[in-house]
Amino acid sequence: MMTFYTGNHTGDIPGNLPAPYYWWEAGAMFGALIDYYYYTNDSTYNDVVTQGMLFQVGPNNDYMTPNQTKTTGNDDQGFWGMAAMAAAEQKFPDPPADKPQWLALAQAVFNTQAARWDTQNCGGGLRWQVFTFNTGYDYKNTISNGCFFNIAARLALYTGNNSYSQWADKTFNWTQQVGMLDEQWMFWDGAHTTLNCSDINKLQWTYNPGVYLLGAATMYNYTNGSALWQSRINGILNASSIFFQNNVMYEAACEPSNKCDTDNYSFKAYLARWMVASTKYAPFITQQVMTYISTSARAAAQQCSGGPNGQMCGQKWTAGAVWDGTMGVGQQMSALEVIQGNLIDLVPVPATNKTGGTSQGNAAAGGDGGVSASNPTFDADTISKKDRAGAGVLTAFVLITVIGGAWWMIV
Repeated sequence: MMTFYTGNHTGDIPGNLPAPYYWWEAGAMFGALIDYYYYTNDSTYNDVVTQGMLFQVGPNNDYMTPNQTKTTGNDDQGFWGMAAMAAAEQKFPDPPADKPQWLALAQAVFNTQAARWDTQNCGGGLRWQVFTFNTGYDYKNTISNGCFFNIAARLALYTGNNSYSQWADKTFNWTQQVGMLDEQWMFWDGAHTTLNCSDINKLQWTYNPGVYLLGAATMYNYTNGSALWQSRINGILNASSIFFQNNVMYEAACEPSNKCDTDNYSFKAYLARWMVASTKYAPFITQQVMTYISTSARAAAQQCSGGPNGQMCGQKWTAGAVWDGTMGVGQQMSALEVIQGNLIDLVPVPATNKTGGTSQGNAAAGGDGGVSASNPTFDADTISKKDRAGAGVLTAFVLITVIGGAWWMIV
């Protein structure tokens, strides 16, 4: 995967992937590398991750980067915010004291997005694009609102601030009410503000149930096992079966027709990432999730046999050992996440500020404070070698048992 990244080359821009990749996918890739450190304790890529994550924060430390305005969506910003949130939860090494901190960055993303909550169209929700001059400003999509919901839920659990959980409730309820999540627990792509969100676009992508599943599992934990959130978790997970053939994950909207684009190639990474993470907060889904993940991991590993180095991963895990001829960041990241996810039982529950989390927060971070006037109001309280070798041996043993190969060559 890192062979595609050029941001650490002399003269290049840290935190950026080259064309044809959009800015958001670099944030998603750093999220995969933060997961990699969490699962393996291998710090090989930590400096590159920290450099890229901090270089792209923008002038207000909220991942609103001026040189990305032509393509900045709420979902794009959200992926960077979720990477920062994961760094706080997984105790990724904190940045230098004079730099923005992981928790504060996630809070800044939340604040700027809460301020964009739009009650004048479709009764609420976030638009896809941030700026009026971008195509898609008139569209409200599920993934943008899912990222916001996901961050809100995780901030509630990490900080204990109930205002975040109120926003999580509000966002989930709106997603259902507007029809982007239907009665069969199917997530659809989005709808247009010009038609008051009556034209639901019935495309289904793997990352939508994934982002909501982790948020729901986090809320289940935050509410001490709420029956409501348990039913939502079960509904989302059971409906996600449409993305599996014989327990192997596939991108149903584009894989069979060979019409996936650069973005789509990466989506399975996020379903795998968030499914596995959800088991830490909702252990009752572990068996169902890990059946999907372990089977998909073995299938993905067979696809990692292509390209000039014989280690590039294809997208079609359902195709067996015959490489499908595609390669790129998305394919590598998807294989990495589904394979390393098999280590979930070996790592601790993500930290909070009460359970050893060290990342410093700032509840007023982002833009000019970026607090929405829309109810519920936001309560701006400032928040304030031997072992490694042993862990490496155990990591290798578990993954070789699952996939039977040198999985680390995927990174």
